[in-house]
Amino acid sequence: MARTTDGDGTPVPQRLLAAATRLFAERGYDRTSVQEIVEAAGVTKGALYHYFGSKDDLLHEVYARMLRLQQERLDAFAESDEPVEQRLRGAAADVVVTTIENLDDAMIFFRSMHHLSPEKDKQVRAERRRYHERFRALVEEGQRTGVFSKATPADLVVDYHFGSVHHLSTWYRADGPLTPQQVADHLADLLLRALRP
Repeated sequence: MARTTDGDGTPVPQRLLAAATRLFAERGYDRTSVQEIVEAAGVTKGALYHYFGSKDDLLHEVYARMLRLQQERLDAFAESDEPVEQRLRGAAADVVVTTIENLDDAMIFFRSMHHLSPEKDKQVRAERRRYHERFRALVEEGQRTGVFSKATPADLVVDYHFGSVHHLSTWYRADGPLTPQQVADHLADLLLRALRP
């Protein structure tokens, strides 16, 4: 059986994901071999295949771990007792911050998602759709209760915001003039201005 941790206690799956994320970000998914991943993680191919069935599974998990985090956080915003405007603003800012905090994951996914198997691609699209639908439900709640304008369809509002989020990896730089929270606040404010009645 494969070792579950290394000398400092880091679980093997985390080591493999960290190595894969770094290599996919530096070289690209298609130019990174399984052998390079296991060497960088300091494990055997057997260990990789014990935890992940394939390189495709690693690519899927790089994105899925970020999406799970974002979904949990969105659910918490959506289910809170705050007014809908505050819940939407919090969720809109949070997805920006968590994307910036996981920028390599986001960049890898949007650059390499076409490499996913049809089954994994379908799974990822369903997970993303669930996230977007929960986010859209906040917009629709605000529109239904008169807090937000109905002039722009909720679907378009959601696509507008997530178009900005999905492009963060192409322009955001950690050494740039804005912190992740400042970028998040600006984009959330833009979204809410677009929804003002």
